[in-house]
Amino acid sequence: MAKRWINRPDGSNWGEFGDMDVLGRMNLLTAEKVMQGIAEVREGRNFCLSLPLDFPGGAVANPRRRPPRLFGAVLGDQCFHNHIREVPQGRMRSVVCDDAVLLSTQYSTQWDSLAHVGAEFDADGDGNAEIVYYNGWRGGKDVVTPPARLDAEEWARYEGVTAGPLGIDGMAASCVQGRGVMVDLHRHFGRAQHWVSYDDLMRILEQDKVDVERGDMLCLWTGFDDLLLEMNKQPDGERLHGSCAGLDGSDERLLRWITDSGVAALISDNRAVEILPPRPGATTTIHEHCLFKQGIPLGEQWLLSPLNAWLREHGRSRFLLTAPPLRLPGAAGSPVTPVATV
Repeated sequence: MAKRWINRPDGSNWGEFGDMDVLGRMNLLTAEKVMQGIAEVREGRNFCLSLPLDFPGGAVANPRRRPPRLFGAVLGDQCFHNHIREVPQGRMRSVVCDDAVLLSTQYSTQWDSLAHVGAEFDADGDGNAEIVYYNGWRGGKDVVTPPARLDAEEWARYEGVTAGPLGIDGMAASCVQGRGVMVDLHRHFGRAQHWVSYDDLMRILEQDKVDVERGDMLCLWTGFDDLLLEMNKQPDGERLHGSCAGLDGSDERLLRWITDSGVAALISDNRAVEILPPRPGATTTIHEHCLFKQGIPLGEQWLLSPLNAWLREHGRSRFLLTAPPLRLPGAAGSPVTPVATV
């Protein structure tokens, strides 16, 4: 197959894992990396790192993302929830509950796939920018949006979208297991909104004696998960959009560190890992740098508080992290129920 790009974006690693690569930095979760994660398991204690999937509540955080709607499964005029099954006389009748869900894949605790953010970029070198994603996969050819079905309900008008080769199902099949590393940003900045710079992060890593190595999955705890839980599905927009720390996507040295560190994933309990919208005049974002240029998936709105508290109490920062997304073909994102084991 012909190479999909002639030009690649400045600061990108396109082609590092092969011209057909769809996993990006997930390729660094090797057998050795899994064993490094397993080596961090000393007590056999597990932590669920997912919020309930109906948090944050409402649509204040992102108006195009809605809370899940759970339905009883229906066949004909029968609802198969508390459904009594007919059986031969003399046998106890069994009862069945089946259900269905309408779910925004990036509403609550989630992974962003590498198809979540692309760019208009002249990958062909012909002077014309086209829609491209990580490693040159093309919008319209690989990542496809079907024509609108105007006779359908609003939410169903574009049924059949696909992220194609960059769909979250490829990441799911890779299993997503390795060593997680926790950085406690809340300890240093509290709940005040703070744009975390390269200097900030390096100081914290040194002060807290946190080592980050190639192939680690880096988790950033900001206290935002506790804030969401306190608001109990009634989020206040001002607090939601103006609280807690996040990475500063305009800091070029921070972006270079993300590249050079070799982290396999960036994860946070906050809304977007970084603070969005970006600073005025910023030339890029963490999302563009990680998803589009480097192939680094982003985990957002994870429940990190209990794990962080345990790690701090025990003087640790590393753990085994297991976090495959749903194996939903073609999806650009996915809910996830990660598990940390210490």
